[in-house]
Amino acid sequence: MFASRASASQRPKTEGEKPFWISYADLMTALMILFLVVMVASLVMMTKRIAEIEHGEKARAADIAKLCERLQIKATKLNRKIVVDCRDNRINFGEAGRFGHNDYKLGPDGQQALRQVVPLVIEAAASDEGKKWFKQILIEGFTDTDGSYLYNLHLSLQRSEWVMCSMLDDRFSATTGLTAEQKQQVRELFLAGGVSFNNAKDSKEASRRVELRLQFYGLKDPAATARPPVFAAGGPEKCLLI
Repeated sequence: MFASRASASQRPKTEGEKPFWISYADLMTALMILFLVVMVASLVMMTKRIAEIEHGEKARAADIAKLCERLQIKATKLNRKIVVDCRDNRINFGEAGRFGHNDYKLGPDGQQALRQVVPLVIEAAASDEGKKWFKQILIEGFTDTDGSYLYNLHLSLQRSEWVMCSMLDDRFSATTGLTAEQKQQVRELFLAGGVSFNNAKDSKEASRRVELRLQFYGLKDPAATARPPVFAAGGPEKCLLI
């Protein structure tokens, strides 16, 4: 009997009697596995997001290229002097879009090209691609390097403002056949700006010019449901430059 008691007291502890706390190494292993799972999930989500952005940028670029190429074809058929640059998204009128020295009014050829291109731009803005991405058209006036920077900045602004005023003039609307709604679109879409003699050309004659720069929304830019008019609505508009 004493022998059986001695043997019972000397038996090792069972598994149930051992401590239940996990070891430090097992804890670190579990944390490492959890960290790897979180990192893999984050990488997958980031890769998916990048792929979505790239797909959106490609779709946007394709829409803008389609819009510009369609505008380019129509403008070229209508007037060879109208040059639509789809790489820089610019429209110029070549020699027809040049100004005289210290002058801010376009000649007859430039005015004709302007009358022809405005309806095409409005049509492009009303297309499916234009409704998604078309933001505005910046009328940029340029000068040569004669005179000071501020003098030429004022002159370049006069040139772009004269183009803007010409498009809003009733006589311009009559010759182009613009409706009242399209004339309102001109107010909303076009914006005048001058850049003095920045981006000067090889010759002074080529530098004295006006260009239309097409601007488009980015992926994160909200599409404008209503653009603020360049000129305040209300009574008849008068431009002192006309």
